[in-house]
Amino acid sequence: MEVNKKIYKIVFVVCSVCTTVTFGQSVYSITLETALRTELFSSYSTQQRPNKQVLVYADLTLLTVNDMNIKDQTLSVSAQLGLSWLDERLKWDTGRTQDYSSINYMFSTERYTWKPTIYVENSVEDLSVITDLNTPMRMNQKGLIEWSTSAIYMVSCEAVITYYPLDQQICDIKLSTTGYTSLQINLLLKADPVDLLFYSENGEWELLAVTGTKPDDRVKGSVSHSKVTFSIHLQRRPMFHVLNTMFPVVLMAFLIPMAFKLHVESGEKIGYCLTVLLAYAVYLSMISENIPSTSVSICYLSIYLASTLVLSTLSVLFVILVINVHHTPDDEPMSDRLKSVALKMEKCICRRKRNESATQPVKVAPATEELPKEKKHGAFLESCDPEEEEMTWVRLSRLLDRFFFLSFMIIISASTIIFIFLISFQMITS
Repeated sequence: MEVNKKIYKIVFVVCSVCTTVTFGQSVYSITLETALRTELFSSYSTQQRPNKQVLVYADLTLLTVNDMNIKDQTLSVSAQLGLSWLDERLKWDTGRTQDYSSINYMFSTERYTWKPTIYVENSVEDLSVITDLNTPMRMNQKGLIEWSTSAIYMVSCEAVITYYPLDQQICDIKLSTTGYTSLQINLLLKADPVDLLFYSENGEWELLAVTGTKPDDRVKGSVSHSKVTFSIHLQRRPMFHVLNTMFPVVLMAFLIPMAFKLHVESGEKIGYCLTVLLAYAVYLSMISENIPSTSVSICYLSIYLASTLVLSTLSVLFVILVINVHHTPDDEPMSDRLKSVALKMEKCICRRKRNESATQPVKVAPATEELPKEKKHGAFLESCDPEEEEMTWVRLSRLLDRFFFLSFMIIISASTIIFIFLISFQMITS
């Protein structure tokens, strides 16, 4: 019995000590936080900044890229902007009338707490100070205040259209202080200024990188304002525009020389050329609607379309020339100079008989002999000997058709290869 009594006494003493220690510690309660708020904010003023120079640290959490409009030169993104600064008037770790150590964090709003006045310098919708009365600020025992607000930011972005539609764009979100100078508020970047953990991909634009930089202060007269910049690097996803823009444009370009493959007798040469010309004019107007009206940078696609439009216009003129030559009466004489040039041209562009010997005698048809019907209508001869057959207007028209076809095909092929190389250069090298 005595042993049991001793055990009960020991257990009672231990329980008493534990209870005393437990209840001796400060425990969080609404009453305790109310007392802390009363003590902190009784003499607090939102019109006074915490220190002579407040260091404000900024970071950006990018949620998604809503739209990149190169026509209007604007970028719209959904993002969370985070700010943090130290306000020693709101710390409660030491020197208070009660023990508030059980309160690790406390929340307030900008209605009751000082907040730095910051705005988006290159915003196209709203240049007012960033504010959100409904988003609470989180403060810890040491007076460190953290505030994060979500918004849709639409900023101006100078689009570089040189490589459109395989272009890359770099757009900035520029934050700057207002009211307070850089001597009163110094805007800085956090150690990790960009967070892409919650980023959602955009269907048209691929996000390459987001960086934060601290540029020089914005100076106006003797006053300077602190600023930071977040740069968003985007690249257009190419598949849609390759299939719907570049591929049709290149295909239509190779339709131009095909006009010289149509026989004059078909009566479709002029109609075909005008159809291709109008198609290119429509496509050029469609492309112009999607790119900004600026002369700062030149779009390679616009240059290619314009040059091809010029070639299409020239093809109409040359087709008219070919038709006029073809329908020139046979009794109208051809000058010796023109005949000599035509025969020399024919040597260069017609196919020779490979099995023909260089010493083979040339048959000269009598002047009174009737030419075969197919030769009368200008069929190309396998042999290009200028003395083999008399140069006629019909034959000259077919020769011009052949010459213009080869010339336009070479020019369009070369310009297309150069265009594809230039427009793909940025994507290849990046």
